[in-house]
Amino acid sequence: MKRIVFCDFDGTITVEETFVAVLKKFAPELSAQLLPEMYAKKLTLREGVKQILQSIPSASYPEIVEFTKPQIIRPGFIELLDFLEFQGVPLVVVSGGLRGMVEVVLNKLVQRVEGIYAVDVDTRNAYLKVNSQYEEDTELIAKVQVMDKYTADEKIAIGDSITDLNMALQASVVFARSPLTKYLDEQQKPYIFWNDFLEIRDYLAQSWS
Repeated sequence: MKRIVFCDFDGTITVEETFVAVLKKFAPELSAQLLPEMYAKKLTLREGVKQILQSIPSASYPEIVEFTKPQIIRPGFIELLDFLEFQGVPLVVVSGGLRGMVEVVLNKLVQRVEGIYAVDVDTRNAYLKVNSQYEEDTELIAKVQVMDKYTADEKIAIGDSITDLNMALQASVVFARSPLTKYLDEQQKPYIFWNDFLEIRDYLAQSWS
């Protein structure tokens, strides 16, 4: 494969940070305690997110999915998919959030992406149980591990948050929004700042022509 795009979901494909909103709504006390520690890198995403999710009753899961449904997709995403399909370049969605949330928002667009890697939850017991095939080191979904599954000359990352940092550091080209930009500046990793997916499409069209 010549090129492949890895795209974060939450706050990247969606306009709002949906997953953090879910954690705050369904586990307010624990979120208030642990989220600041995760942002300050005092607690790993893997430990913090897992702890919060597993404190949520399984009975709340349908409500979580309903809460996610109205989320708005950032402008230009369909146009970017059209462009990538024309170029024969696959797009993979890599999310530190829940698979059910990603699928309900993407809806029919699920069929147009190469794959979705996200956190699965088991709802058979009283509380949610986290299942992740790609749990590693500090992350619940180790995005670099997902990237390593694909062989390509050029790996492009699109993200917005600390959860995308490792993925961005491994990518050939990075499109970053704030606060990811801050973490990349600290690591002196070059990136292209973006507002919507049309800008990404136009940038790629120009650089690939």
